Amino acid sequence: MDIYVEIGSKKVIAGVIDWPGWCRSGRDEQAALQALIDYGPRYARAIESAKLDFRPPVTLSALHITERLPGNATTAFGGLGTIPAADSRQFDAAELVKSTALLSTAWDVFDQTVRLAEGKELRKGPRGGGRELDRIVTHVMDSHTAYLGRLAWKLPQEKSPLSARETLIRQAMFAALEAATRGELPAQGPRGGKIWPPRFFVRVVMWHMLDHAWEIEDRSL
Repeated sequence: MDIYVEIGSKKVIAGVIDWPGWCRSGRDEQAALQALIDYGPRYARAIESAKLDFRPPVTLSALHITERLPGNATTAFGGLGTIPAADSRQFDAAELVKSTALLSTAWDVFDQTVRLAEGKELRKGPRGGGRELDRIVTHVMDSHTAYLGRLAWKLPQEKSPLSARETLIRQAMFAALEAATRGELPAQGPRGGKIWPPRFFVRVVMWHMLDHAWEIEDRSL
């Protein structure tokens, strides 16, 4: 499998090019690659309902590094901060079908994980840190609204319950990706900033939802 490596000052992130959301970090490249292998079965279970032909590799020899990218402040924090060249490939109808299937599955996994954790205590970190469940959900929704902005796509501004807001975000994501296949996304945002390639948008959203779903699972008591 082709992967890319994002090298930051404090962390290294490894991601699989053709399977967005399968990204893990480590203190160095070797640790990040091993984390990727270790999470392969977990990623496979997460996307199982998408019914795609996915079989995770079990050894590091199955991974082929195609890009090594310099990281930034986001990388150091543990997030995806730099865009692999592979994500600049055309976003066509076939990629739209795959991306919407993966995103729908990740949303369902996240929602189910939240439901199962309701009423449970989440384990704190060694220094007492860690968001509570409702704050994790709000953080994910806020982040995904911001990610839509990186496609120069606005979410309707209206006050609504969190569940209704989630539906609006999902609909907006799919509408934006459909627009991408028609070449309707601008090259720059309203303030002149460069927008994300659609493939990178899908990669970040998938990673963010699965990462927090796994966090909730691991912290649930």
